[in-house]
Amino acid sequence: MLSVQDLAVDIEGSRVLREVSFEVGEGELVCLVGRNGAGKTTTFRSIMGFRRPVGGSITFGDKGLIGLRPYQIARMGIGFSPEESEVFGELNVAENIAMSTWVQTGERSPEDRIADAYKIFPNLEEYRARNGHALSGGERKMVSIARAVATGSKLLLLDEPTEGLSPVIVPSIIAGLANIRSFGRAVFIAESNVHHVPEFADRLYVIERGEIIFVGSPENARNDPVVARVIEGTGLSGAVVG
Repeated sequence: MLSVQDLAVDIEGSRVLREVSFEVGEGELVCLVGRNGAGKTTTFRSIMGFRRPVGGSITFGDKGLIGLRPYQIARMGIGFSPEESEVFGELNVAENIAMSTWVQTGERSPEDRIADAYKIFPNLEEYRARNGHALSGGERKMVSIARAVATGSKLLLLDEPTEGLSPVIVPSIIAGLANIRSFGRAVFIAESNVHHVPEFADRLYVIERGEIIFVGSPENARNDPVVARVIEGTGLSGAVVG
């Protein structure tokens, strides 16, 4: 489904991603783990067309993404929930979720796609009429992810879905990810906290200083002394690139 090969990205003349390669297959849940500044957000923004790579390839199915505009990439079937989890404060939850169907057509009806969004986080049903500015951080994150689901996309990119959330909320987000996967959608997640990586993840990539240093299961990552030091936050610090 998504294949990234030898991706290289420069920011202000500095190389921040170096030969980054990974794949996300149909129906898979794959995680990109790294500390703040390791290159996770830059990777996501490059996939979505917000940054233009200087080398490598990004393909979705049999189509190359480099050079396309973000809206063109979204229309190909890639949904994106950024780390900031911005929602429209003057719109209520129902409007925030439905708005993705206003601009994104799909094979399925808007009503069906909106219904899927509420199946991901059933408790959002209670907040349909609540305005965005009245939501907690965890509720905003749920709305942001649900809005991406309502696009009907085949692949969802979720940047730091648990970052900054109360430990009480994290299990609800993880349960939502399991629901997304049960629908057959592919999910690619960036996480800085390896303890928030779902146990049902198909594969884990560890990024450090803009390079992939490990590919495997979360358990194997924790059992690798060098990788463990990185994902537990005790390794050497990398450049701040996001």
